[in-house]
Amino acid sequence: MAIHVSNMKELNKALQPVLKSMVGEMADRVEQTLNYFLQEYYNSYDPVYYRRSYDFLHSAIKTEPKVVGNKVVASVYIDTGSMDNYYDATGEEVATFANAGTHGGTIRGNNTPHVWDDTLRETLDNGELLKLATEYLKSHGISVRT
Repeated sequence: MAIHVSNMKELNKALQPVLKSMVGEMADRVEQTLNYFLQEYYNSYDPVYYRRSYDFLHSAIKTEPKVVGNKVVASVYIDTGSMDNYYDATGEEVATFANAGTHGGTIRGNNTPHVWDDTLRETLDNGELLKLATEYLKSHGISVRT
């Protein structure tokens, strides 16, 4: 179905649903990748001296896409505030240790990922999100060249 627009405001309104859906798919991809590396982080080390709370494993948060000004945005992040069960470490410290590839700041596991950096490498740095966005727009009849 063709949409007729006569000004930028109408064009913006016509594109918003497509862009919100596209941003949602991109956020889903980042969240899936983050959850993969969180699981790999847990798989890389079997603690001997403590029982896991699994708060960090379940800390990935994805927000729904929304229009902010003239942009459509969504966020994917580690909710460090939800990790309050750790002995002698804050949630932010736990996330920092995990991104450094360590458990507790000092222990290296077996092939321990750098949780956030690896997520960015596998979605943003390697062009995966650009490819996803391009394919999504093309599938909705929007011509895109990269």
